[in-house]
Amino acid sequence: MSLLLVLVIITSSLLLLRVFLKFVHKAWWTPISIQKMMKSQGILGLPYKFPHGNTQVIATMRNQSMNHPMDMSHDIFPRIQPHVHSWIKTFGLNFINWHGSEAQLFVTDPELVKEVLSNREGGYPKMDMVGHAKKLLGESLITNEGEKWAKVRKLANHTFHAESLKKMIPEMSRSVETMLGKWRDFEGQEIDVHKEFGLVTTEVISRTAFGSSYVEGKHIFEMVARLTAITVRNVYRLRFPGISLISKTKDEREAEKLEKAIKKSILDIVKKRKENTDEEVDEYGSDYLGQLVKMANDPNESNRITIEHMIDEIKTIYGAGHLTTTSLLSWTVFLLAINQEWQDKLREEVIGLFGQNIPTSDGIARLKTMNMGIHESLRLYPPVLTVTRKAEREIKLGNLKLSTGLNIFISILALHHNSEIWGKDVHCFRPERFVNGVAKATNNNAAAFLPFGMGPRTCVGLNFTTNEAKIALSMILQRYRFTLSDNHVHYPADVYILTPKNGVKVILQPV
Repeated sequence: MSLLLVLVIITSSLLLLRVFLKFVHKAWWTPISIQKMMKSQGILGLPYKFPHGNTQVIATMRNQSMNHPMDMSHDIFPRIQPHVHSWIKTFGLNFINWHGSEAQLFVTDPELVKEVLSNREGGYPKMDMVGHAKKLLGESLITNEGEKWAKVRKLANHTFHAESLKKMIPEMSRSVETMLGKWRDFEGQEIDVHKEFGLVTTEVISRTAFGSSYVEGKHIFEMVARLTAITVRNVYRLRFPGISLISKTKDEREAEKLEKAIKKSILDIVKKRKENTDEEVDEYGSDYLGQLVKMANDPNESNRITIEHMIDEIKTIYGAGHLTTTSLLSWTVFLLAINQEWQDKLREEVIGLFGQNIPTSDGIARLKTMNMGIHESLRLYPPVLTVTRKAEREIKLGNLKLSTGLNIFISILALHHNSEIWGKDVHCFRPERFVNGVAKATNNNAAAFLPFGMGPRTCVGLNFTTNEAKIALSMILQRYRFTLSDNHVHYPADVYILTPKNGVKVILQPV
């Protein structure tokens, strides 16, 4: 045997040994070490199992709990997040879970949640996105950190500032007016308002953020919805790193096609905006799209964002920008349809402030009773179910010592449905609990009510979403009384956003 061949064999063997040791470290040594460390601090959970961790157990629990409708109850926590509900009872408010070999610390202790989301020392940035979630969200305001986040957050704060929102109200009310015009054909009949709200919220986000009608952006909305569906059904399906380079699943192939098609469609809209712009003036419009295009073309490199970053921001707004409002409106109408006394209270307040006129920005700010109803709807049926962070470095969380890179999961549903915080009537629709504001309702526990997060990463679209919801609800209540149809099926489902899977079917009667 030649010396060269011997060297090749030795080198290959050493490379294989290195790969094997790296695999053992990631798939066995690290998980076992983290599990032992957390257990020594009183943080328990199901034991780590190679290669899936606890994902198969969770997938089975979710399939069993969400594969059928439920009775007319608001006790949705054990249905939507059965693993979190069960393991809080078994292991306590904070427990460890395994997504493959990745450790996930679930935190539902309000004090620890507040510490994580306040992020005072920058120790809890956003969790890294991988797989389909990265294709869906990319590098956007939702996922970015540091300078990338700061640049666009400043822009978003300006775009969705109170004064800017006032200017959006006419566009919002026009879109709702168009929807209500169609509803005249359904008076006395059944209508699925969830479907209707999906259309009107996409119209609103298109007009206010992108200056285009729903028709122009419809194809993008549809593709983002398909990519979202792929992401949701693959959350608990693990693929070993590198396998997708050899063999792609049907979902992986479709996701790649959708990602490319969404990018092309967005670039077409951007191109159209540029063609309608005087290049010498370099003004692309005051809406969100125009400002993003301007940032991508900023001559100052320190202010500039990449084309890819711009595309991801636009894609995220197309998706998240309307889904949360659709969810909020759908669940609020559902709750008001089965709580007629509160529907009457909200209608009385709306008529008292606006009569039959279009809602104004000043009037919207004075809708105290509606605000209570919206808060209670968001408590019982929060659109976003989980907030994620990670430990940037070795850090102390309360009395816990966390290792670098540990992923942290915060269940909003667990906090909103905690009877220790909200009382024995936690599963009842009682807007009056918010009569003196959120602080009083939660006994000054800031981390008990998180429909839009808290701290520096509070959702930038909070005021946009609530304003749009108030306008839509006001205009509906001015014209219609609605009751739940006998054909309605109560089917809450986790589809990235908390969604009424079978819609919200109501009967409309003119007031």
